[in-house]
Amino acid sequence: MRGRAGRYVGLLGVQVRASAVTSMQYRVDFLIEGAMSLYWLGWNLVPLLIVYNQRPTVAGWDFPSALVVIAWFSVLRGLLEGAVNPSLVGVVEKIRTGEFDYLLLKPADAQFLVSTAKFEPWKVLDVLGGIGLAVAAFVMLGRVPAAADVALCVVLLFGAALVLYSLWILIISASFWVIRLDNLVYLFMAVFDAARWPIAVFRGFWRVLFTLVIPLALMTTFPAMAILGTLESHVAILGLGGAVVFAAAARLLWRAAIRSYTSASS
Repeated sequence: MRGRAGRYVGLLGVQVRASAVTSMQYRVDFLIEGAMSLYWLGWNLVPLLIVYNQRPTVAGWDFPSALVVIAWFSVLRGLLEGAVNPSLVGVVEKIRTGEFDYLLLKPADAQFLVSTAKFEPWKVLDVLGGIGLAVAAFVMLGRVPAAADVALCVVLLFGAALVLYSLWILIISASFWVIRLDNLVYLFMAVFDAARWPIAVFRGFWRVLFTLVIPLALMTTFPAMAILGTLESHVAILGLGGAVVFAAAARLLWRAAIRSYTSASS
């Protein structure tokens, strides 16, 4: 088991290095993309600044606390656009053209291979920028988060990343039966954008939707509440349990999709 895990870690390292080398071959584009990542990081703050310019709190959240939510949104968006989207978006075209056949012939798990096919290295700026926003928020609050709260936040962020990845696997798995998924991808990206706001901002149907169906609350609000020391333990447990359920469902659907796959080249 340890040898198998080491082998996959080695494969991941190869994929990351290959993506980095490919990106840096075009240095001007690399620098431009890095600058754009910083631009969008700043642009994400504009709606928050406009709203909090008119009132001290929104749905019980003050500006520094809401800034922590934006911070984790930036971190997850960096992971989504840097590590998830680049790899998985190309799967649909491979299925359509029959190139997916060659991937299935390789002596490694197909889901791992499609999930690590490509990375966008400059998106690490979104992750680092998000961490910087969280630090700035606590400077505004005038305190340091407790070590236990930081640990719980990290665990919940891992769960959030797992949910985000699992949702993409669910969408990609559907492409084995439905060829055109472009609109569904755009819809998901538009819905994910709502994760920049604390879940308390939403009411009624929308809060239920963004907590239980599309768990945006788990992605950004719960980690923010954890590091702020306001998240109840049973909510954290339920959130992590939900992440495991999403991951298991994504894996089961992926395996079912693989079993039903019929080569486009045959």
